[in-house]
Amino acid sequence: MGAKKRRSKKPTLLSHTRPPNPQPLPSLSSRATRNVIRKHHTLQKQLSQAVATKDASLATSLQSQIDAAGGLSSYQHASILGQSARRGGDTSRVLMEWLTPILKENPTHMTTQSHRKLRLLEVGALSVDNACSRSGYFDVERIDLHSKHADILEQDFMKRPLPEIGLLHEEGFDLVSLSLVVNYIGDAKERGAMLRRVGSFLRMSQNIERLQVWGKGKIEDALPAMFLVLPAPCVLNSRYLDEETLERIIMNEGYELVQKKLSKKLVYYLWQFKRAEKTQRQPYRRVELRPGGARNNFSIVML
Repeated sequence: MGAKKRRSKKPTLLSHTRPPNPQPLPSLSSRATRNVIRKHHTLQKQLSQAVATKDASLATSLQSQIDAAGGLSSYQHASILGQSARRGGDTSRVLMEWLTPILKENPTHMTTQSHRKLRLLEVGALSVDNACSRSGYFDVERIDLHSKHADILEQDFMKRPLPEIGLLHEEGFDLVSLSLVVNYIGDAKERGAMLRRVGSFLRMSQNIERLQVWGKGKIEDALPAMFLVLPAPCVLNSRYLDEETLERIIMNEGYELVQKKLSKKLVYYLWQFKRAEKTQRQPYRRVELRPGGARNNFSIVML
């Protein structure tokens, strides 16, 4: 018998080797989006309290309710919709409103002394297409507990390895963004621990070029810094936290307030890190500041 002819193998189309395009997220109304987020926060807070009091039965019940409502995936979906540009929810737009005029006026100061882009760590990242990412000023590293994108590393910020002091100029960041992240944590002590941990990732100020800062032409260091965004009620309507107290807590960690913006829904802060000594840190425990039945119980505890 003659040898069988081999069929020539057709080259695989490049399009066939690519992962399928992500399907568009199903839409939710603004009200439904808020309800999903609010319910998840409430259940998550109750779960943290049940775990803290070692109430296993209640914790199991609450976890079942969270899972039945779609869990973290459902919460992230609602958060992505709520923070979409179409709904005006990209919080990094405020940060860029503050930084862009400075960087445009000082193009030679937009990089570190090693002539690299400013490094930004975005904790709880939901999008790779926000204002910071599109600006071109930053080398952005994004992390989240449950990544929805290949360019977002799935990582718990509280378990992220700390950079060595001697390598901060290489591994550290010029800016750390905590946008609607601290309020997700159900335990007040863990919120404080997260805020304290940020400083360990920020570069020393001498590794950063001087920038033109807001004001009457005054020159001073604007970075390294922390961008903090919280739901407005956490600060404006809390029984245990107000603006003065929040500012005192963060200032005790070695920061100075550079910018802030208050709206009906959100509060935005840009804190410049001065690197305080550990001996300067003062503990802060939950103290009732504003009594009233209509207040919420959001608080931050520093140990």
